[in-house]
Amino acid sequence: MSFGSIRWRLMLALVLVLALATATTAGLTYRAVLAETEALFDYQLSQMALSLRDQGAIAPDEARALADEQLDFVVQIWTVDGRSIYASRLHPTLPARAVLGLADVSVNGEVWRTFGVASEGRVIQVAQPERIRSRLAAQAALHSVAPLAWLALPLLLVLWWVLGLLTRPLRKLAADVQQRDAVALGPLPEAGLPDEVRPLVNALNALLMRLGDSLATQRAFVADAAHELRSPLTALKLQLRVLQAAPDAASRDEALAALAAGIERAARLVEQLLALARSEPGPAGHPAPLDLAAVARDALADLWPLAQARQIRLSLEAPQPLQMDGDRAGLFALVRNLVDNALRYGREGGQVMLTLALQGDASALLTVDDDGPGIPVEDRARAFDRFWRRDPGQGDGAGLGLAIAAAVARRHGATITLADSPLGGLRVQVRFSLQTGGGG
Repeated sequence: MSFGSIRWRLMLALVLVLALATATTAGLTYRAVLAETEALFDYQLSQMALSLRDQGAIAPDEARALADEQLDFVVQIWTVDGRSIYASRLHPTLPARAVLGLADVSVNGEVWRTFGVASEGRVIQVAQPERIRSRLAAQAALHSVAPLAWLALPLLLVLWWVLGLLTRPLRKLAADVQQRDAVALGPLPEAGLPDEVRPLVNALNALLMRLGDSLATQRAFVADAAHELRSPLTALKLQLRVLQAAPDAASRDEALAALAAGIERAARLVEQLLALARSEPGPAGHPAPLDLAAVARDALADLWPLAQARQIRLSLEAPQPLQMDGDRAGLFALVRNLVDNALRYGREGGQVMLTLALQGDASALLTVDDDGPGIPVEDRARAFDRFWRRDPGQGDGAGLGLAIAAAVARRHGATITLADSPLGGLRVQVRFSLQTGGGG
């Protein structure tokens, strides 16, 4: 298992916290037991001194017991004028004076803990070496904290088991993702996941759904493109055969013109398919500040030859620059396809008008009007479908213009609608948001 895993990181964090808590508890316990032991030793000193005071005299058997070198305590008795009259045993550093009550007395570098009490013309003092007291107190304190050390290993094992139990849903989730192939885009299971992981899984499921929609769109696009390309390619082959079999120059010229027209239609279809492939799905690529009015002028300049060929008056009304963030290539394709549709399906010798207007400070409205046959209200919902044409015999389009425009509009967070034009044909309106990030 990698040391960068969540389980190892949690284990390390818990071990550090556990070690800090154990050290703090052990330190506090050690100090508390040490203080209690010292208090107990002081109590023993005082009780021994008080018992000797109340006893009055030390019996011979008791004197022999007090003289035992294994006994840590030393009993000393002085007269009231300071003359030593008794010592339980000889010691080179015994205190030479008595101090009433509890006291620390240092003699030749050795510290004694003493308790002195006065009684009927004499002073009784019981003393104990501080080093012995400290050693015994430290041993008692260590014995009190020793169980904490013995519990450390079992506690670590329990922690490891608990962490494994808690991270099991994550391991199952990782195994599920690892076993999937490129087309397994179903949602990941959410049962049993911690609340902290659920937002991540929800985001992944949303991503998988978008990928599934994208893949389905691409498959449908490939199928539709293959179907739409088959007809013009078949027509080109037939026109080529007609050209090869032409008996005279007039027939060859006619067949050559038909072949050129077929090539132009196929080229336009391929161009629109590529534009559609670039326009969906996904967010707009590389949004950057731009002037929508300038993009519209470039698109109209590109279509000016077609307008002249059909003798259509093409006009643009854009009283001011319209600054926004967006994908210039996508917006160029949107405007070009809308105007191209209006020119191809509008009335020859008629009029196509492109208008750009600022709607307050938050949005811009792009409008394309023509004077052609328009689209009935009942068919407008289907007008944005790929390859849909209300009258396949009218015009030479492939039914992709509005689909491309709708895809670009979605990528830019814009809305596109169809309505009746004051010119008598179709009006297409696209509303863009001019808020920060609205074009991306």
